[in-house]
Amino acid sequence: MLPLDPQADIGRRAWVTCPNCADGRDCPTCARHRGCGDHWRYLLATTGGRLHLQCPSCAHVWDHETGFGAHRTG
Repeated sequence: MLPLDPQADIGRRAWVTCPNCADGRDCPTCARHRGCGDHWRYLLATTGGRLHLQCPSCAHVWDHETGFGAHRTG
């Protein structure tokens, strides 16, 4: 398991399903697409509509394309 990124800050959070552990899959709050107090992700950075995230449960790091804002190709 990776350690938390130095940019990880609890004050910068996002609510996106972790593609590695999906820890909120059985959570009724997450199923309603609400801001769950248990299943949030560290928002490390943004580039246009792309979020750079880290899961606090499994430390997985990934990029998530929101579909909003400036899009990157490739």
